Amino acid sequence: MKKLVLVLFVMFAGLTLQAQEKKSKNANHNIEVNGNCGQCKKRIEKAAYTVKGVKSAAWQEDDKTLHLIMDETKANVSDVHAAVAKSGHDTDKVKATDEAYKNLHHCCQYERQ
Repeated sequence: MKKLVLVLFVMFAGLTLQAQEKKSKNANHNIEVNGNCGQCKKRIEKAAYTVKGVKSAAWQEDDKTLHLIMDETKANVSDVHAAVAKSGHDTDKVKATDEAYKNLHHCCQYERQ
């Protein structure tokens, strides 16, 4: 009888754990990030990779978009916005501090809005 109760308990626990909602892994996100040149590209991508869970980060100079692939169970997009802004580049959601912006190389200082 004890074995039957134990088996039923393990089956019930297993079904309950499977029913929980999981965040998606390897989700794609696009973030608008201001920048001008190849130095900006390296800095923006490096900042994105500092966020645990970012698997791919590619900033396109022509459309000013950072294309991300990230594991949403480890991080969220707002973490990437904050990391990129900390490096001196404004995103569509988070503006870099004036001090971080002024620390950018003169060719990297884009027009701020």
